[in-house]
Amino acid sequence: MSRLYLLLLAVIAGAVLLGMAIAEHPGYVLFAYKGYRFESSLWVFLGLLMVLGVAFFVLRWAVGLVAASAGVVLPWSQRNRNRRARQAALHGQRDLAEGNWEQALRQLGRAAASDQQPLVHYLGAARAANELGEYAQSDDLLNQAREREPKAEVAIGLTQARLLIDRGEYQPALAVLQQLHADHPQHAYVLGLLQKLYVQLQDWPALCQLLPTLRKRRVLPADKLDDLEHLTWAAALERAGKGELKAGETARSLVTGCWSQMPSSLQHDAGLLYAYATRLRELGSEDEAEAVLRAALKQHYEDRLAYLYGQIRSSDPARQLHLAQSLLEKQPDDPLLLLTLGRLSLVNEQFDKAREYLEASLALSRSAETCAELARLLAQLGETEHSNRLFQEGLKLDRLPALSEPATS
Repeated sequence: MSRLYLLLLAVIAGAVLLGMAIAEHPGYVLFAYKGYRFESSLWVFLGLLMVLGVAFFVLRWAVGLVAASAGVVLPWSQRNRNRRARQAALHGQRDLAEGNWEQALRQLGRAAASDQQPLVHYLGAARAANELGEYAQSDDLLNQAREREPKAEVAIGLTQARLLIDRGEYQPALAVLQQLHADHPQHAYVLGLLQKLYVQLQDWPALCQLLPTLRKRRVLPADKLDDLEHLTWAAALERAGKGELKAGETARSLVTGCWSQMPSSLQHDAGLLYAYATRLRELGSEDEAEAVLRAALKQHYEDRLAYLYGQIRSSDPARQLHLAQSLLEKQPDDPLLLLTLGRLSLVNEQFDKAREYLEASLALSRSAETCAELARLLAQLGETEHSNRLFQEGLKLDRLPALSEPATS
C-alpha cells in the first residue's frame, strides 16, 4: 500500500508541476502554409501529438487483430494452409506406420505439395504407393523429391533401392546402389545394403571385392564380418569355373585365381583349404590338391583335411601314405585319420595294413563309411560272411553317407 500512496503522490506532484508550467509559460505554436494557418499553445500542441500517437497504435493493433482473425476464419489463408499441411503430415505418418497405405499416400502427397521441406513426405508417399503396387506412381514421387530436394540424393537413392528390392527387381536396385557407392564410396549404410544384395544375388566375386571396404568401415560387427568373409570366399571357390568361360580361361585357372586373390590370413583356414582342395580334385588336379593338403597338414593337423587327403589319388600314393603315417604318431586315436590310412594302404596294395587301420578306426567309432570300406576289403579277400555283416551294420548306422563327406562319429 505504501508504494501505491507514493505513486499517487508522485502523479499529483507531477500534475501540479505541469499545471504551474503551463500557467507560467503557455508557449505558442504557429503553422502557416499558403492560406492555411494553425495556431495553438505549445502544451495543447503536445497534447494533440500524444493523442494522435495513441490513436495510431490503437489503429495498428485493431488492424492486426482483424488480420489475425481473418487468418483463422478464412480457409484460403496461409495460416490455415500451413495448419492443414501439418495435420496431413501427422496423419500420413501415422497411417504409414500402421500400414494404411491408401490414406498414407493421400495424406503425405498433400503434405508434400504444401510443405517447405517435403522430402520425408515424398519418401513416405513413395513407400505407400509401392506397397499398393502403384510402381509408376512410386517412381514419380521419388522423381518429384529429386526435383524439390536435389541435395538429398543419398536418402532418395537408398529409398528407391529398398523399394526395388521389395518388388524383387534386384538388378535395377543393384544399379542404383552401385551408383550410390561410386558417388559415396565410404557411406556405411550404402555398403551394408549393397552387401546384402550381393548375398541375395549370390554375386560372390563382387562381394569378395567389397569385403575389405566393409571391414575398414566396420559396417558389420567383427564376428559377423568374419562369418561373412568365410561364407563368401567358400562360395566363390565353389562357383569358380562353373559358369561360361571366356577365351583363354580354364576352370582350373579361375579356381587358382580366386585362391590367389584371397587374403593370406584366410589361406590358412581349414574350411577354405578344404573347399579349395575339393575344387582342385573335382577338376582333376589331384597332384595340386595333394600338395595343398600336405602343406596344410604339416603346419597344423585338421581331421577334415586328413579325411580329404585319403580321397586324393595323386601320382605318388606312397608319399601320401608316408605323410599320413607320420601324422598318426601325434594323432593315434583319430578315427578319420585311421580311415585315411586304410584307404591309402589299399591304394598302395598293403591290404593287411589297410585292414588293421580300418579295424582300429571302427574300434574308435562305429562309422557306416568305415564299415563299407572294410566290408569291400574283406569281400576282396574272400571273407564274404564277415563282409556281409559289416555291410548290414553300416546300413543300420543311419544312412550310408557319401564317400566324399566326413563320417560322423
